[in-house]
Parts: sequence; structure tokens; C-alpha cells
Amino acid sequence: MKNLTGKALLLDPAQTKSTAFNREERERFGLRGLLPYDVAGINNQIERVLGSMRSKNTAIEKYIFLNALLERNQRLFFRTMIDHMEEIMPLVYTPTVGDACKEFAHIFRKPQGFYITPEDRGDIARILKNWPEDDIRVIVVTDGERILGLGDLGANGMGISIGKIALYVACAGIHPAHCMPIMLDVGTNNMTLRTDPLYLGYPHPRISGDAYRSLVDEFIHAVQQCFPKALIQFEDFLTPHAFEFLDRYGKQVRCFNDDIQGTAAVTLAGIYSSCRITGKQFSDLNIMFLGTGSAASGTAELLIDALCDAGLSQSEAHQRLWFIGRNGLVTLSTEKIKPRIRPFIHDLPSCGFVEAIGRIRPDVLIGATGVAGTFTEAVIRKMATINERPVIIALSNPTTHTECTAEQAYQWSDGRAIFASGSPFDPVRYDNQVFKPAQGNNAYIFPGIGLGIHASAARLVTQKMFLLAARVLADSVTDSEIRDGSIYPKLTRVRQVSHAIAVTVCKIAWQEGLTDAELPVDVEEFVRLLMYDPGY
Repeated sequence: MKNLTGKALLLDPAQTKSTAFNREERERFGLRGLLPYDVAGINNQIERVLGSMRSKNTAIEKYIFLNALLERNQRLFFRTMIDHMEEIMPLVYTPTVGDACKEFAHIFRKPQGFYITPEDRGDIARILKNWPEDDIRVIVVTDGERILGLGDLGANGMGISIGKIALYVACAGIHPAHCMPIMLDVGTNNMTLRTDPLYLGYPHPRISGDAYRSLVDEFIHAVQQCFPKALIQFEDFLTPHAFEFLDRYGKQVRCFNDDIQGTAAVTLAGIYSSCRITGKQFSDLNIMFLGTGSAASGTAELLIDALCDAGLSQSEAHQRLWFIGRNGLVTLSTEKIKPRIRPFIHDLPSCGFVEAIGRIRPDVLIGATGVAGTFTEAVIRKMATINERPVIIALSNPTTHTECTAEQAYQWSDGRAIFASGSPFDPVRYDNQVFKPAQGNNAYIFPGIGLGIHASAARLVTQKMFLLAARVLADSVTDSEIRDGSIYPKLTRVRQVSHAIAVTVCKIAWQEGLTDAELPVDVEEFVRLLMYDPGY
């Protein structure tokens, strides 16, 4: 920590307390005359922040305001976010971050994060040292090619990395100085961006093939050289690249892909929780996916592990999972089947979506398409015909791309749906009853995984960590929340969930010999003491 005084101290986002510096501190640090008379503490400052934020008319205006606060006063930003998680998380991340990424170059105020382009080839390790911190524990990296359901946003995708880093800090207490958002700006094929005079990214078509892979490879090795304790989270890569890099690096360095593994764990947790409402056994469920991308296939792979853990054989587990693609049910006759979907092919006649629901009678329907409205009224009503309490999980982000809204799910199921979505929805009143839609937010999973890796110094991130994280998350849902029809806990308890997941990750790391660190006597207290709690 730098020993700053005077104006430099007031302007340093990590150290400033602004009006909260007391009389003695104002004298000691050369601040007399640089602040108004009143010593206004952090609670007073939070009220001022909330008042200003709430006066903004649109979510994107609130995002810009909050981002400016982060750049100005880190502790005040994170304290406000932690204390008002349900209100602020949707502004910092989904759904607002989608609009922020689309407008990133137009709302740009101050540089954040680290950018790597093809012109940095051969120099990545050297330029990484330009980052002002050297003890990096978490890196969120994207190449901007598949941002949420919005497609190729090029360097504008930096908004995703910045947003996920904010969640690591707020939801799991990893210190901001240990976190680093990175953009692999390898160009964009989005001509609208390339012809925009305000676009800030590498203004060329995306590099591909060996040129692309070798740059990613250099980046991975440079991180090991410069930040050997860092966990790398891959974010919003195109599906083939997402699986390729996870397969390539997952057994070499501490890394994971949140779109694949984080989404899988949070979805599995929701399915576990839904069984407390439906009364069904998890091992008896039939589960259908709409979509064959990384989120769907990654979730299916984790579900296989979970079903086998529940007593099924591999063959039996595969028989419980079904996929709907563009042309209906994925079967042996389906053309161009993605490699990760092949193990889930069934030898049945092909048929359309609604007909497949009638034939297979799924207990759970999961949407991971990125296409709005794909859970039609006919689909939801068919699910409600065959299930007293149909489980409908619409994962796609942002809200404008979700498969159906909460209101549609409740109305079309006559109020019987157990609904969860990737983005938040307001409570819905139907037939004199108020339903509180659950949000299957990856923020319940990845921050706790990151904290656990940080605490244990585990060399790798394993599938078992995500499997048990899902169980921890499901177990954290209270009976009261279950009675409200919610299959996830309130976001206000996300730090407690992250702590519990981190403790579980630590125990796995020591049990499986993934760390050389000594096992603390009290793992729970050890992890708790690591958690950054912003204040003055």
C-alpha cells in the first residue's frame, strides 16, 4: 500500500475515505482544507450514493454512475453493493451489463482492466508486468466473441470481465488488489463495431486457427510466469473454443470456464432444490435441454456425475438426459451433431419440441438457447399437463433473450411452475398469489470456487468441486424460500454461500492432494479471515 497524502490520497480509489477522514487523519495526511467541514462516515456516504443512483432514469445510467463510483472509491462501492446486493447486482452484472457491453466504447470514461492484442505476440509476459499489482489470485478473461446472448462484441466484451471481477469481490470477499480483468482483443467480425469511429478495440477481423490458439497459449504461459498463484476464469468464449481451452489447460493450470462449469453447478443446485417442492427423487428425473451449446452440454456432463453419485450407472444416467436442437429432438438421424452432445443421442424417431415433451415426459425443462420466446405457451402448457409442478429453468441472458418470462411461466402453467431464470424477474401476482421467481445466477458458484482456490492454493480446479458446490448451494435454500417456490437462496446471503463453497473446495483440495499448503486447524475461520470486508 502506497503512503499517500493530500490530494493524491483523496484521489486514490483504493485508499480514499473522502468525507469520512476524521479530524486527526485530516491533519496527519495533509487534508485540511481539501474536504468540507463535516466528517461524514460510510453509512452517510452510502445514503448519498443510493439517492444519486436511484435518481437516474435508466439502468444504463445507473451502471455508468456505479462504475464511476468504483473508479473513485473502491471501498464505498463494494460496501454499498454488499449491503444492497439485490438492487445493485442486476445493475453491475446481468441484465444491465449486456447493454453496457454493447455501448462500452460510447460510455468509456477511464481505463479499467488489461488488454492483449495480436500486436503483443511475443511480449505478453513483459507487458503483464505493467499491471500495478503483482499478487494476482483471480483473472477473468474473455475474447468477446460470444458475450451473453449478444454475439461478437469484440473489445466491448471487457465489460463482462470487469463485471465478473466485481462479483468476486462483493460475493466472495476476494480483495480487489488480487483481481484482474483481461480482454484478449483478437479483433472482431462485427462490422458495425469495426466501422464505428468510437470503437476502441483492435479494428481488424478476428484472428483464427493457429494464430489464435498460439496467442491464447502464450497468454496462459505468461500468466504462470507473472502471476503463478492466479486462477484463470474463461468467460464468454465461443462454444468450440470454450471446450477446447478447458480440455487443453484444465489439467495443466488452475482454470475453469464459468459458462460451462459455473452454469452447470448452479443449474444442478436448482434441480436438487426443486425436488424438495415436487417430492420427486433426483435419481428418477428425466431432464430435457433446449439448446446444444456450452451451457447445455456442460450442465449435462455434470448431471451425469450427479446421477451416478445418486446410484445410477453411466448408461442409466445418459438415458435420463435429452436434447432439443434446431430441428427437434436430437436422435441418431440428426445431422451435424456436436461432439459433446453425441453421448446423449437416443435411438428414437425424430420429432418436434412439443411432441418430444409428450413422448419423453421430462420432469425438468432447461433452456440455454440465447433466443427469446423459445419456451412458447404450447411448450409450458405441455409441461404442465404431464407434471403437477413442472420445473422450468430459462438460463439465457440478458433478460431480453430469456426463453420465457416468469409471468409467462406462471400464467401458462396455471400457477404451478417452479421457475428459475438466468436474469432476475420481479415477483409475479397470479390468481391472488405472489410468486417470487428464483434467479439461477452463476454468482452463487464461481466466487466461492475462486475463494476456495485462493485459500487452499489448489493447483487445479476439478469437476468434483463444482459437483459439491452445487450440493452446498442447494442445501443453503431455507424451508421458507422453498415455500415461496424459490429454488435458490436470496442474493443477500450470497457471501455466506460463497464461504461455505470455499470451505468445501479447500477440503477437496487437501483430500485429493491438490495443494502443498498446510491444512488449517479451523478451515471455516481460515477462509472467513481471508474475506475482504470493505469499510473504513
